Amino acid sequence: MTARKVILDCDPGHDDAISIIIAASRLSDLEILGITTVGGNVEVEKNTINALKVKDLLGLDVPVVQGAERPLVKKSEVATEIHGESGMDGPVLPKPKSKPDAGHAVDFIIDQVLAVKGKVTLVPTGPLTNIALALLKAPKIKHKIEEVVLMGGGTFGNWTPSAEFNIFVDAEAAKVVFESGVPITMFGLDVTHQVIATKEIQQRLSKVDNKVAKFVSELLVFFGDMYEDHFGIEGGPIHDACTTMYLLKPELFDFKHVHVAVETRGEFTYGATAVDLLNVTGRIPNTHFAHQVDQEAFWNLFEAVLESYDEVK
Repeated sequence: MTARKVILDCDPGHDDAISIIIAASRLSDLEILGITTVGGNVEVEKNTINALKVKDLLGLDVPVVQGAERPLVKKSEVATEIHGESGMDGPVLPKPKSKPDAGHAVDFIIDQVLAVKGKVTLVPTGPLTNIALALLKAPKIKHKIEEVVLMGGGTFGNWTPSAEFNIFVDAEAAKVVFESGVPITMFGLDVTHQVIATKEIQQRLSKVDNKVAKFVSELLVFFGDMYEDHFGIEGGPIHDACTTMYLLKPELFDFKHVHVAVETRGEFTYGATAVDLLNVTGRIPNTHFAHQVDQEAFWNLFEAVLESYDEVK
């Protein structure tokens, strides 16, 4: 079976880093064409440094290409209160030895999608700015995109009462993506809040003894503490990990094929994703919306992913 070709578009980010680790593990049959970065959790330059640190930790030989530094229309917004000033506070990794590749993430995405034989899956786990710009600049890539597997949105919000952070940061970009006609698989807060790394989960995973697992444990402790302080939830949902866990084992999740629209107006609704669960609009479904996860199987697989790094020196 041919490996699925993916581009990981991210803003690392604790859970973005974990998503990369899952995709690069020995249990994964994904072919990572590259990692692209976008302004989101913190400024794009910091996100790029974090992506390089994770790449070095894993010994991963893939391009890292920096992308959009700001949303399409509005001012940037960051989440330092959740991810810290570096965007990946908690663990201490050395300064990256590798450097970002030349060029812009949008051009990298376009070039890779058009160049490879077959189709490419895009896996955005931050704001959708790079993906929207690629679709706007080169609409011809649409037929070469197998699937956009994204983390964002939901039927409730975590940045405003109605909007999840990734969509809120650049709702205009999200609107472009959801209206593009490309196949979309969406992991919103409805499902990501079912995979919370509680103290019990943290303790269980901390028993895996290798440097990648230790790094992940330190990420989860910091992220969990920040989430508890900010939202009153014990432990952090590892939102972005759902995307690559799905790519490893789709049957972990249950989906509904629905229409999702993105709200770009309104004082209290900007960035909301209108998930038409009951088909009240009659609009053609454009999204496979994840609404349920087998939690036990999820954590079992995640633990196995970490154990697969035992040979990483």
